[in-house]
Amino acid sequence: MEVQVIDIAEVHVAYLRYKGPFGAAIGAFWSEIFNPWRAAHGLERRVTYGVAQDDPCSTPAAECRYDACVEVDADYEVKPPVKLAQLAGGRYAVAAFRGTGADMPAAWTEFFGNWLPTSGLTLDGRPCFERYGADHAADPQTGAFSCELCLPVK
Repeated sequence: MEVQVIDIAEVHVAYLRYKGPFGAAIGAFWSEIFNPWRAAHGLERRVTYGVAQDDPCSTPAAECRYDACVEVDADYEVKPPVKLAQLAGGRYAVAAFRGTGADMPAAWTEFFGNWLPTSGLTLDGRPCFERYGADHAADPQTGAFSCELCLPVK
């Protein structure tokens, strides 16, 4: 796994929250709920983020929270159930990911379980996230996509 440690700027986001088991249901949440909302509000060509608020290894599956986010201006106005937040800037370890949603858990496990313990770095209190480019798209035949896995480190 190739990892770069970089500074990422703070970003304002609008988000919708998914609650439940991580896995295929998150992909369905993006395609059936979040992406249609983004399209209806003219936010398709913006950077998006997937923010896991809980560790699925220590949180009951039914209680896991995941926020699908899109970058917005600081004065962007939302209506419930959409909420606003800021993703904290700072130092992050960033790894490129290419695969399907089914490949994502193994990539995070590799990042946390193998790379992080040998890096000399530690996590801080900020959440981990996936960052998807403004031109993000999944291959219609394979379902493969690219993003960056981002660990907040100190």
